[in-house]
Amino acid sequence: MISVNNISLYFGGQTLFNDISFMVNKGDKIGLVGKNGAGKSTLLKTLSGEQSINGGNINSPNGTKLGYLKQDLDFVDGKTILEEAQSAFGEVNDLEQKLEDCNKQFNERTDYESNSYLELINEFNEAEERFRLLGGHDIHSEINQVLSGLGFSQYDFTRQSSEFSGGWRMRIELAKILLQKPDVLLLDEPTNHLDIESIVWLERWLKKYSGAIILVSHDRLFLDSVTNRTIEIAFGAINDYKASYTKYLILREDRIEKQIQAKKNQDKYIKETKELINKFRAKKNKASFAQSLIKKLDKLVIIEVEQEDIGRMNFRFPPAPHSGKISLSLKNIGKDYDDLTVLEKVDLEVIKGDKLAFVGKNGEGKSTLAKIIVNELEYTGDIELGHQIKVGYYAQNQAEFLDETKTVLETIYDAADEKTSPKVRSILGSFLFSNDTVEKKVGVLSGGERARVALCKLLLEPVNLLVMDEPTNHLDITSKELLKRALLDYDGSLVVVSHDREFLQGLTEKVYEFKERNIKEYLGDINDFLKEKDLENFKELETSQAKQKQKESKGDSDHKISYKKKKDSEKREKKLNNKIRKFEKEIDSLEKEIKEIDSELAIPERFKELSENPDFFANYEQRQLKLKETEQFWEKANLELDALK
Repeated sequence: MISVNNISLYFGGQTLFNDISFMVNKGDKIGLVGKNGAGKSTLLKTLSGEQSINGGNINSPNGTKLGYLKQDLDFVDGKTILEEAQSAFGEVNDLEQKLEDCNKQFNERTDYESNSYLELINEFNEAEERFRLLGGHDIHSEINQVLSGLGFSQYDFTRQSSEFSGGWRMRIELAKILLQKPDVLLLDEPTNHLDIESIVWLERWLKKYSGAIILVSHDRLFLDSVTNRTIEIAFGAINDYKASYTKYLILREDRIEKQIQAKKNQDKYIKETKELINKFRAKKNKASFAQSLIKKLDKLVIIEVEQEDIGRMNFRFPPAPHSGKISLSLKNIGKDYDDLTVLEKVDLEVIKGDKLAFVGKNGEGKSTLAKIIVNELEYTGDIELGHQIKVGYYAQNQAEFLDETKTVLETIYDAADEKTSPKVRSILGSFLFSNDTVEKKVGVLSGGERARVALCKLLLEPVNLLVMDEPTNHLDITSKELLKRALLDYDGSLVVVSHDREFLQGLTEKVYEFKERNIKEYLGDINDFLKEKDLENFKELETSQAKQKQKESKGDSDHKISYKKKKDSEKREKKLNNKIRKFEKEIDSLEKEIKEIDSELAIPERFKELSENPDFFANYEQRQLKLKETEQFWEKANLELDALK
């Protein structure tokens, strides 16, 4: 589907890609991996045609359709969520409008025997056939499935897209790309703005997707679930593994071990051969033998050990300043957005040194409470910071607040004070910014590099209460692990909002679940929380609220689903199945009738005969309306059945 042939790309004096080649075939689900700044997002831009290359070429068959989800998008206002989703079906929408125009003319015109009228009928038949081939009658069902899967409610469908946050608008763009069903999907960190429920739905959708996928993600579990191939970018080259992420790590380690062993054997052979050459080159009767050994060495292909990309962040948070025993006290906190109540009567106390995790579905108020704590939102209730508490805040979109016109060095110098100014270059070095890289403009940095700059700013001033909202967004897997290590060593109080189970494991001592406008405390880390909730993994936290009380004593019949309730459910399911079958028969019958009439209308003699009946076209249109209405009933019944199951 896509052939990448010896492409090279340079930014200034930096080589990003050096003569790399690979093929993307139908059914390939590729995970792009590598450290921040290695070129993962740039490679996606290159494949999409947004980024030009310095050498090589990229080829794909004519008509190959690409869908590209970028990390940073420019949103356009003025449409509802439903209208945005419908815009993904450009040709279908045009055909639907054409069919409506034709029907309007059928009702208004009376020149049934004219050539233009016959041409109109042909246009109508061709448009309707194309409309059916493109699945025009199914788009409303598809839109409902995708938007619901990505977390939008039926109420949201009619709301203006401008009413939603940037994260939710990213979901709209993702929905539009999925609905287009391109031949190749290019997805750059698609899970950054999704909650677990939506991530699980997207995983399932991508598994069933028949086209090719090239995916950049820092979510190890997501990569393992979706991909069947891993391409590693390191030092301007690529290494291609026919395996998902975890298997790739094993294969890569095995490959490097074999390279090291082969290199040792070759070095030993070269050393011994050189000793023989030195021994015999001065002897006349052995000189020709020495020359043959020299020629052998010249022809020898030197084994190079694949370099480990050892560039790693190496930083620690400054020691927390001395403070009182209580870091933070929240009493009766509430937050409304117009008619929507997000938080109500929330109480929370953070003791010095506490490390807390906020978990739960998107929209339940986790980020809202984080913003309230740092005084970024108005609220009701009382907040009291402890004695000498200094708060540090890392927002979910922290990197967006950076000035793109400044260099990395200027950004950090501007944020530093007299005490930290002398340490700026040292701090930047710990975040992998050194030499020429500190002079790069923020505007040309990758999403992960921007995240590192934003994290770097946190180290400029010691704080004793750190509030972090989704800090792992845009960080590569290794950087995420190093951030976790730094937070484990941090001796202040920590409040972290995250959906990342691996990141939260062992990091916090208390977990607060956000649900139904309030919070519930669980002692221990995320694993203890999951055990108490009787969930096998973090995904189930948001995909099934019903399972929270499922495991009870077998002898406790009060907690079992009653026999009557089960029978009622089975009866309702059977009724819906019968209704769906009835609608399907009716749809088939109407489609056959309309097709037969269309065939007759294509015959001039038959057309003339039918058009003499004054009620003919009204009845014809009535059949089409009946078909559309029945399809809507069928769709509604299917949705009810899915909800029941």
